[in-house]
Amino acid sequence: MISEEAGEMLMVYDDPSNQQSLSLDDGSSTEESHDDTRLSLETNTDTVPYIGQRFATHDAAYQFYSEFAKRCGFSIRRHRTEGKDGIGKGLTRRYFVCHRAGSTPAKAANEGKQQRNRKSSRCGCQAYIRISKSSELGAFEWRVTGFANHHNHELLEPNQVRFLPAYRSISEADKSRILMFAKTRISVQQMMRLLELEKCVEPGYLPFTEKDVRNLLQSFRKIDSEDESIDLLRICRNIKDKEPDFKFEYLLDSNNRLENIAWSYASSIESYDVFGDAVVFDTTHRLTAIDMPLGIWIGVNNYGTPCFFGCVILREENLRSLSWALKAFLGFMNGKAPQTMLTDQNMCLKEAMAAEMPSTKHALCMWMIVAKFPSWFNAVLGDRYNDWKEEFHRLYNLESIEDFELGWRDMVTSFGLHANRHIANLYALRSLWALPYLRSHFFAGMMAIGHSKSINAFIQRFLIAQTRLPHFVEQFKDQAAEQQIMQQNLQNINLKTGAPMESHAASVLTPYAFSKLQEQLVLAAHYASFQMEDGFLVRHHTKLEGGRKVYWMPREGIISCSCHQFEFSGILCRHTLRVLSTGNCFQIPERYLPVRWRRVTGTPPSKLVQDPQRNHSENVQMLRNMVSSLISESGKSKERLEIATEGVSMLLSRIREQPVSSTDGNAIQRNV
Repeated sequence: MISEEAGEMLMVYDDPSNQQSLSLDDGSSTEESHDDTRLSLETNTDTVPYIGQRFATHDAAYQFYSEFAKRCGFSIRRHRTEGKDGIGKGLTRRYFVCHRAGSTPAKAANEGKQQRNRKSSRCGCQAYIRISKSSELGAFEWRVTGFANHHNHELLEPNQVRFLPAYRSISEADKSRILMFAKTRISVQQMMRLLELEKCVEPGYLPFTEKDVRNLLQSFRKIDSEDESIDLLRICRNIKDKEPDFKFEYLLDSNNRLENIAWSYASSIESYDVFGDAVVFDTTHRLTAIDMPLGIWIGVNNYGTPCFFGCVILREENLRSLSWALKAFLGFMNGKAPQTMLTDQNMCLKEAMAAEMPSTKHALCMWMIVAKFPSWFNAVLGDRYNDWKEEFHRLYNLESIEDFELGWRDMVTSFGLHANRHIANLYALRSLWALPYLRSHFFAGMMAIGHSKSINAFIQRFLIAQTRLPHFVEQFKDQAAEQQIMQQNLQNINLKTGAPMESHAASVLTPYAFSKLQEQLVLAAHYASFQMEDGFLVRHHTKLEGGRKVYWMPREGIISCSCHQFEFSGILCRHTLRVLSTGNCFQIPERYLPVRWRRVTGTPPSKLVQDPQRNHSENVQMLRNMVSSLISESGKSKERLEIATEGVSMLLSRIREQPVSSTDGNAIQRNV
């Protein structure tokens, strides 16, 4: 929403230590006429400072110049004061300068303290106003004796200047509301949205920012965070004593204070073994009880519901801490890195990912980016905001990189966003969020903006428990059992096409995964396939041009499509299904029914693989238990029974094709 310059100036500038940064003495300042200093300002004479202008107090002069500066696109600060003997006593002359006047002196290096090295907004601007104290008829007043309005930097637009610190403020009434919201443990983003609704203002138009609210809350903190962090470490140790498979790591600073802590439960590690191919690492929240950044690792299971993998609490969200967090997470998961990881737009996290998980494809959560759009673009685009957002989503969902690049340039030109720093940053990071650059990587459907609702609801469920640290830590171990109960209550599937491939998929995939494949099967009927020299061309029956290229090798059981949907989601697309149907394929090849989308009853698929250390009778007993569960689950409805009967029939056919040894046959006969 604000320009790069305004973004750099979101800090306090009133630094009285810089006394020699501007030469505004009698010899160097010019006594300019009113006409000389008007420049290109289209404003009334009464609103522009001029030589000889009178004020009752220096505060009144400051207020007048501040209002003038806000209309022009800058803010001011008090610079220098002078006193002389003779005319009154004490202060006799004051200088008010542009907030970008002077230069910031370099800080002395401190080896024991990390330097922030923030870029200063000061650029030696010479714009100023000088007022001098005078006396007429025994009454003191202040007169303008020097004024210059020449700036060596760009002035901000009205919708940008309001974000300068001088013009941002939280009223006492708003402070009371914010502190009341804080007691309910809602996030700062939620506080901002509620205040916008209460005041009937557009998103991004409050006279303060999220950072101002965070600073306010920090100033009113009344709990001892050190004691809370010590309790957190004690809680994890107690859980470890009760549950040896519980894992946690922590880091203490030189003063033995808790710096970072991460943990994961055995059930979470088992889930990660199967569903850890795609992970979301959400670091946008804070643990209010101890006012520390909170990171949660989340995935999606075979039923399409979020599952918890691990949690970390950091003192600071910097490169060192985030690298430590990723190392701890890999330690929990026995060194197994995910194929892909989605995060917020955090440059420190980007560097940490590259260093600690070089084989993992890093991408940005689109829903986290979209959540910032109102504050970034609403004021800039005004009535055109919704049109721009619609065009952005169209570009986001394109398949071709070339089409994206051309469309992006047209969008920037059409909406006049060439100088917008957020647009520039988004384009620079396009390979981390735009789908044309990511379709060849697996994300388990989590790139979809609509999927954010379930993930956000999942996270919020944990954040509600922040008031009680023990419950906050312990609640994660119960989520696996709750999910299993919820999954068993899912609706039964309904066949729509009558195609053998549909029945086959229904017997293998979970209802969630099957519904995704079924959508593609239904759409496949509307597509035509044309055999080419190097594959097939598939397009909608109403189209005469375009289409997708499908490559099929029946003997090897390999099929691929130029749309890359299977690589992206693990679900075959309508184009490949059309080619399989045309080629008289009545079952979906095994490799295109991923284990992570198959039906699992309690035990992860990796655990169902026979243990070579287990004897034959134990394997038969495990099979008996599975058959018992199959009968129990299948008998709950007619539809389930039909699926089970058809699936078992195909399974028996495959089993009878396998050779049978006399020893194994006798063993089975004895145990069945």
